[in-house]
Parts: sequence; structure tokens; C-alpha cells
Amino acid sequence: VMAQDGDPVGSGFVASLARPGGNITGLSTLAPEISGKQLELLKEIVPRLSRVAVLGTSTRPGTAQALKEIELAAGAFGVKLQYLDVLDPKDIETAFRAASKGRADAVLMMVAGGVASAHRTQILELAAKSRLPAIYERPEYVEAGGLMHYGVNRNDLDRRAATYVDKILKGAKPADLPVEQPTKFEFIINLKAAKQIGLTIPQSVLYRADKVIK
Repeated sequence: VMAQDGDPVGSGFVASLARPGGNITGLSTLAPEISGKQLELLKEIVPRLSRVAVLGTSTRPGTAQALKEIELAAGAFGVKLQYLDVLDPKDIETAFRAASKGRADAVLMMVAGGVASAHRTQILELAAKSRLPAIYERPEYVEAGGLMHYGVNRNDLDRRAATYVDKILKGAKPADLPVEQPTKFEFIINLKAAKQIGLTIPQSVLYRADKVIK
């Protein structure tokens, strides 16, 4: 049983979500529609949003699919995207400089965890220094001082993983258990971070948050 970040099919772990085959099954965090919702939330807190810097990792499975979703949302909102590829930690500062130079109004952070996790403090400091509202895929960023998180509710995935273990222990074959995708999402806002960059979060957005850090 696994909880796979990204695309388990594209990564070669399973043959398909419906019929994984082999000895691996479980839950995937792949939900491309998340990125479209993230852009929508940025638009709500920055009404004059016209340019968004998307910091991603092109080698990460699922990135191409997520970018297609962002592009669809950007077209609907009349927003221009600036994609900045972050393949290595040394690319992080360069990407933020490019976002500022490109006159980005906000940042959508989807850099792979293997590249960014150990550099979370640097990312948060650069976002604050650039005065750029940023939305992150993982809640740890917002709990550490970042502005917003919208993404998969990982606690729910952990609970659902237990049902897989139970079924397999009772004799089910992993190959016959479909890989499930997320059904529950979470939205967290950090008002301290908003105040730091002089941003007022609309009440309509705050009401929808699962957690507000004050």
C-alpha cells in the first residue's frame, strides 16, 4: 500500500488506476484540478491579478497535467502565467528574482518536495521579501509562516490507507484494488503572513478556510 505524490501511472508504479496490476496499490495525491482552484483563490485575494509566476519542477510526475489545468483557469480569469522551472535548490532564488522582474502579482508554488522541502525557510523569506502573495501545495509552508495552502487533505489519505491494509490482510490482491484519488481537500490561511506583505484577505475567503492562523 502506498500514498504516492504525483502520478503513479506516469511514474510506472501501476499499470492503471482502475487495475494497478502487480503488488502495489493505494492512494494518489494526484488531483490536477487543485492547481486551477489555487489560481482561483489567488484571484480572490488579489482582485487585480494579471500575472502569476508558477514555480514548478518539470521532471516531477504530474507537473505537465497540472500546468494544463492552470492554463485553463488562467484563460478563464484573464491571467498571464510565467512558468519558472526549479530543478535544483540553487534555482529557487533565481526563480523569485525572475518573478519580480516579470512583474508577477502572485506565486503558485508547485516545486517538488525533494527540491524544496529542506529550503522552506528560504522560500518563505523570498516570498515575503518580494511581497508576493503565494499559495502552496503543502500545509507545512503556511504553518511555518507562508500565506495560503490549498491541497489534498493528507490525514484523510492516511485514514483511507488503513482500509487497504485491512482488505489485503483479509486476502484481497493489490492488483485488484483500484488506486484511489483524493476526495477531501483543505484550505489554510496565515493572517500574519498577509499582514507582513500588506494584504487584506476578504471575509468571503476567510469563511471558507478550514484553518486560519492569526
